[in-house]
Amino acid sequence: MMLLPFQSILHFDSFNPSRSDPVPEFPYSFRCRRTRSPALTKAAFKRNVDNKNDKEKKPNICTADELHYVHVDKSEWKVALWRYLPSPQAPTRNHPLMLLSGVGTNAIAYDLSPESSFARFMCSQGYDTWILELRGAGLSTQGMDFGQYKDPLDSISQRKDFFGKDTDYKSFLETEKRYAFASQITDLIEKLVNIIEEVERSSPVRAFDMQNSISTALKDMQKQLDLIAKYDWDFVNYLEEDVPAAMEYIKDKSEPKDGKLLAIGHSMGGILLYAMLSRCGKDPGLSAVTTLASSLDYMSSRSSLKLLLPLADPAQVLNVPVIPIGTLLAAAHPFAANPPYLLSWLSPQISAPDMLQPKLFEKLVTENFETVPAKLLLQLATAFEEGGLRDRSGTFFYKNHLSKSNVPVLAIAGDQDLICPPDAVYETVKLIREPLVTYKVFGEPGGPHFAHYDIVGAQRAVDLVYPCIIEFLNHHDAA
Repeated sequence: MMLLPFQSILHFDSFNPSRSDPVPEFPYSFRCRRTRSPALTKAAFKRNVDNKNDKEKKPNICTADELHYVHVDKSEWKVALWRYLPSPQAPTRNHPLMLLSGVGTNAIAYDLSPESSFARFMCSQGYDTWILELRGAGLSTQGMDFGQYKDPLDSISQRKDFFGKDTDYKSFLETEKRYAFASQITDLIEKLVNIIEEVERSSPVRAFDMQNSISTALKDMQKQLDLIAKYDWDFVNYLEEDVPAAMEYIKDKSEPKDGKLLAIGHSMGGILLYAMLSRCGKDPGLSAVTTLASSLDYMSSRSSLKLLLPLADPAQVLNVPVIPIGTLLAAAHPFAANPPYLLSWLSPQISAPDMLQPKLFEKLVTENFETVPAKLLLQLATAFEEGGLRDRSGTFFYKNHLSKSNVPVLAIAGDQDLICPPDAVYETVKLIREPLVTYKVFGEPGGPHFAHYDIVGAQRAVDLVYPCIIEFLNHHDAA
């Protein structure tokens, strides 16, 4: 099995485990002194470690072995960590493994089913595996006591309030604010439908049905103004607060001797890891990083997300506080999966044909996605501008500092990924110093093909993608 070195990167090769390739020689793994991220104060770290209720009784939605919560400093949030304990039959590993999900998603994509579970595969190889659910996603919570939780499977109109008893709701329930938000939602619906009609005009009747479906789902959100008003964060909050808090917690529980973690990020999760390498230079607290369908610069690529960039404009112009990705996808799914397939273009954005079983595809679409702040999407939209993704000040361009990192990176792309195509992945990979990066595109001309989520949860990924990642992790875990 051969992992392509950097100098072969221009050949968008595919991976086939049946090839009799020699065992590759991996680049040297640099060792750095152990330090804790300055973004997490000592007081906050002690509060995380000393909390007696950090491990919670799991709700049914959590399929991990354990569910943990960790307080995020400078906020009311407690992010959720799904923990998968290493198999006692597997070799003992030196580092725990942290998994980061994409924008507006929870832990479900990493554990779709027993047969297609990225997290279960990793713990079966001996890794103490943790999935981080960032603020606002999945079981992460705000202003509540440990032991309470919200269920991502519940529809918005059925979700029970999960804030603390002392929360002041009056400021969020003022009549004029409700009317203002109702007006914003109405305007957003019109913008969304106009965008969709530009993509496909084949069935006016179904378009009207779809508009009603989306309108009903979005108006349900007016019942949750107390929740929506709290959705006020961006990419930098994830990068400088949520992820460092989770890393310190995982280190305390797993106790790696060198104080480092292995990390894998899908989509925005990989973007977060790239941003960490840019910000922290030679000592981000990571032994090695794997990114799945991630890039800091999409400007010159053929990413289909460019078609959705108009969503950022109405969100900004109309001052809509949130973009309900999960609600929109759940409402749109029947129009993509059933005749006359009004939104037939939606499914390939997520999975290539025949890669995900219909039930797993439906589970992914209806249960994996969440509501996100508009300001988060507006910041991520800078990845489509000259210079790529930048921080909230607009002055720090993450890709310009990636070459300072000493952390080995395995960057993986899918041959039919429309959201983050191989050319987008390459735009970031080419900036990493040659001895440290390995680049891989999965997919064969005659199939199988891999779209955005196939490299994480498709059954063929278990046979093709996962072994590639494990070989990379094992090398750097032992280095």
